[in-house]
Amino acid sequence: MKERILIVDDAEINREMLKDIFEGEYEILEASDGAQAIDKIKEFSRGLSLIFLDRIMPVKSGLDVLKYMDRQGLSDKIPVIMITGDDSAESDVRAYDLGAADIIYKPFEPAVIKKRAENLMALFEKREKIEEELAQRTRALAENRRQMMKNNEFLLNALGSVVEFRSAESGEHSKRIIAFTKILLDYARVNYPEYNLTRNQIEFASAAAALHDVGKIAIADSILKKPGKLDAEEFEEMKKHTVYGCEILERFKQGESDFYKYCYEICRWHHEKYDGGGYPDGLKGEEIPVWAQAAGLADCFDALVSERVYKDAYAVDDAYNMIMNGECGEFSEKMLDCFTNSIQEFTDLVNKKYEYEGDINNNL
Repeated sequence: MKERILIVDDAEINREMLKDIFEGEYEILEASDGAQAIDKIKEFSRGLSLIFLDRIMPVKSGLDVLKYMDRQGLSDKIPVIMITGDDSAESDVRAYDLGAADIIYKPFEPAVIKKRAENLMALFEKREKIEEELAQRTRALAENRRQMMKNNEFLLNALGSVVEFRSAESGEHSKRIIAFTKILLDYARVNYPEYNLTRNQIEFASAAAALHDVGKIAIADSILKKPGKLDAEEFEEMKKHTVYGCEILERFKQGESDFYKYCYEICRWHHEKYDGGGYPDGLKGEEIPVWAQAAGLADCFDALVSERVYKDAYAVDDAYNMIMNGECGEFSEKMLDCFTNSIQEFTDLVNKKYEYEGDINNNL
């Protein structure tokens, strides 16, 4: 199939001159005004290899055609050579601003026009190939990243479930903590822009929440599986799981990374409280990273609504009221607001009505 050129000029003699140059090698389309040109562009869309466009025409001008092409996103796809007898700098700048790739002044030299047109078409064709190759690479990288995240998620869930296996729990705790943390952080991103949270941060921080209790691997079964209330000494040892977890993470550390930071900070500080009454470091207020705040509230809620060796599960409403009333320690007003706004998602997850997909926009 021949490449297709559209010649737009209200003067038939100009159209005939351009046709004589390109006819035989290219399929030629013609339009005598801007309105006809737009109709041709609509009909053939990106099947055009080049457009010769007169600037001053009846009905719609060449600039009107350029404006249309710009709105349709065609200026970067179809090269346009503006034909004009006006060589003022202001007119030229206006044409280039609207997407013209080149400007030729009347009267024109056929050999020069042919060479410039061919060079321009070759340039656009090469750019299109480069853009397509880049798009293919981008898609491949996105797929690799998706697969890597899927593999990482499997490993994180597996490691996070080790503690649950030792505690004879259901194995769902780590998965729910990931989901609850993501929900809270998504609401924080939307409602509290001062946290400057991004979707990537939320993705990695919520995945890191799976390792919040990894330090319990180092806690003795006599404490971890005790059916009754821990005494003071046992409770102090249990509190050390936050520190033990960081020591475990440190052994596997391979250089500095944001993901390691999320893992470390959530593991160490998910039991800190906003009033400074938590552990292990007694952090207060916004000293506690927002992802650790979210993971801490998520962990608290899931512990309440889950059956443990030492207690029965609370109803969701009871768990919600206990947290809001400060019975589980103090959380920030912002995090409690996010919790209130997301309680239906929490409830549905507890009741296994749906699997959280990580975007609250459909639920707001």
